[in-house]
Amino acid sequence: MAARRRWLRAGIAVFAGSAALIGGFAVLGPVNGSGGTGGSNSTTSGDGTADSPAPITGGSLAQSIAQTQRHLRAVPGDWPSWAALGAAYVQQARLTADPTYYPKAEGALARSLALHPQGNSLALTSQATLAAGRHDFTGALRLADAALAIDPYSATGYGIKGDALVELGQYPQAGQAFSKMDDLRPGLDSFSRLSYLAELHGDLPTAQRDLQLALQTAPSPADAGFALYYLGELAWNSGDLATAAHRYDQGMRSDPSYLPLLEGRAKVEAARGQQSAALRDFQQLVDRLPQPQYVIEYGDYLTSLHRTADAQAQYALVRTEEQLFRTQGVNVDLELALFDADHGATGRALTEATTEVHRRQSILVEDAYAWALHMTGHDNAALVYADRALSLGMRNASMYYHRGVIEAALGRTQQAIADLHTALAINPHFSFLAAPRAANLLQRLTHSPMP
Repeated sequence: MAARRRWLRAGIAVFAGSAALIGGFAVLGPVNGSGGTGGSNSTTSGDGTADSPAPITGGSLAQSIAQTQRHLRAVPGDWPSWAALGAAYVQQARLTADPTYYPKAEGALARSLALHPQGNSLALTSQATLAAGRHDFTGALRLADAALAIDPYSATGYGIKGDALVELGQYPQAGQAFSKMDDLRPGLDSFSRLSYLAELHGDLPTAQRDLQLALQTAPSPADAGFALYYLGELAWNSGDLATAAHRYDQGMRSDPSYLPLLEGRAKVEAARGQQSAALRDFQQLVDRLPQPQYVIEYGDYLTSLHRTADAQAQYALVRTEEQLFRTQGVNVDLELALFDADHGATGRALTEATTEVHRRQSILVEDAYAWALHMTGHDNAALVYADRALSLGMRNASMYYHRGVIEAALGRTQQAIADLHTALAINPHFSFLAAPRAANLLQRLTHSPMP
């Protein structure tokens, strides 16, 4: 399941206030299930101007959007409110997993810029979050730089810039942007990003420390739920079921409506053999927040239980969502490359991964490209990219599994044994489908049962 996490935490959320890579389709910050937000949506930059638009004044996000719409009907020339409305639409896309809000955001932000084309860092910052939400990270970087040229004291701008740089594989530059953000406004937003960067480098103690700081500075129950979810993820990805379960449960107590916590609880239940509870929580999750990474994970769990027809229904939903996201301008090539490689569409996976590796060279892209190359029989090239994916030092069980399988295909048995051992040592439950395959392959290679 570590491989699926990139849907949610693609570049640590790519937006202010949330590290969840957030998802794959996350925006402007932790949002609870009722539509409320954490406390990190509105800030002030060094010169006293607004650092990011924030229409949230209480109540649900949908209510706030309606309130802003009513205000703009009365005062159509209010360009900051148009920027705020655009930001809220991007946030609503994340909350509902509905990308049809992206064109609405695009229109609102264009209106803000038409009314106030010079010095409109608010609209440019929100355009950067919109670009990141659509996985146009080159565009997000350009827009963040344009916003920072107007307001060089915008912590939010540096956060979005760093997110884009992470996704583009420019890790030293991302670290500089996050450090600048932390200098300007230390808090949950900066700590969560620094945590993710440390995790990418395999520095788990620092990653945990920074998430603890994020939790300590969380200004709302929703933000605390967000920090606790990712503390649970760190534990889960390290194979520590007890700590993961504790963190997810803490998060549920802090904010029961923070839906990713259901995913955490469901996979712990599945790993512990609590099938009924896991099925209940997965079903509730995809009913309420049908983001593709959750639907895939649920489908894979159903497959592991030999409930093939039910699993296929989930995979069909992924295809429907793929088309919806693409029609709304969202690039999902990276995410679909792994899904297709693992679910029988290997040629399509290679096309998607090839397209994406020409756009950006992050370790996640290189891992997906390596796997697609392997699944289409190009193992020598696959090993080059599998090595690159692990070059940063990330302790990712899926990546080690991928490289181990590629090495086994090339006859590099000892290297394969070492990498498969590492994958299962990091997290023996890393994937409902791949973890058992890793154990079986390791047993065949060593000609002896697993200890």
